[in-house]
Amino acid sequence: MKRYLVFIALFFIACAANAQDVLKGIVVEQGTNEKLTNVFVHNTSNKQITLVDKNGNFEIKGGKNHLIIFDSPGYVPDTLLVIDYTPLKIVLKPVGITLKQVDINASRRAFDPHVEYPEIYRKSKVYPLSPSTWFSKEGRDARRLKRFFEQEEQERYIDRYYTVTIVGNVVPLKGEELQNFMAIYRPTYAYVKSNNGPSLTLYINDSYQKYKVLPTEKKVLPGLK
Repeated sequence: MKRYLVFIALFFIACAANAQDVLKGIVVEQGTNEKLTNVFVHNTSNKQITLVDKNGNFEIKGGKNHLIIFDSPGYVPDTLLVIDYTPLKIVLKPVGITLKQVDINASRRAFDPHVEYPEIYRKSKVYPLSPSTWFSKEGRDARRLKRFFEQEEQERYIDRYYTVTIVGNVVPLKGEELQNFMAIYRPTYAYVKSNNGPSLTLYINDSYQKYKVLPTEKKVLPGLK
């Protein structure tokens, strides 16, 4: 009987320890408190990765002193140092709100998710004779992460060709006004992918002609008025 009780006690201790290894929280947008759903959560200390769910909630394995990065297209990334396991509320700033402090075309480090996260591409595959790959939470999360990586790769591809230097050489704008213009008329990935340098220059010039006739209030991004 004593051995049985000891086994139960050890079981609950193990469960409690495992529960403490999971960091939970919610991610919202600064200013609106709106829950965000397309946020990539990366524990750089143990290489765990996940996406928030449709309600902005996340769960990720982690320990004290681990570094967690929250990243989403259109928002300034945030980095968290884990101190305890209290549920967190992460607030991300839209890029438009922080243009005065952040260069919207600051170069981002080389990003090759196929090399950094090969397990995501392996888990995202669907096999006709394996129903578990269709419906498992792990498989669904991997496919969401794969789509996130594809979007991030596209944004970084645009950044390679749509830079402050290139745009600034075409239009007579400087500083914040140039940044606003670039954000308003940022080209799509499909356009940049299928057009060479001269075509992109023509696109920037045409966009500037449209920009010149905009009402003053339309030339300023929300949060910078």
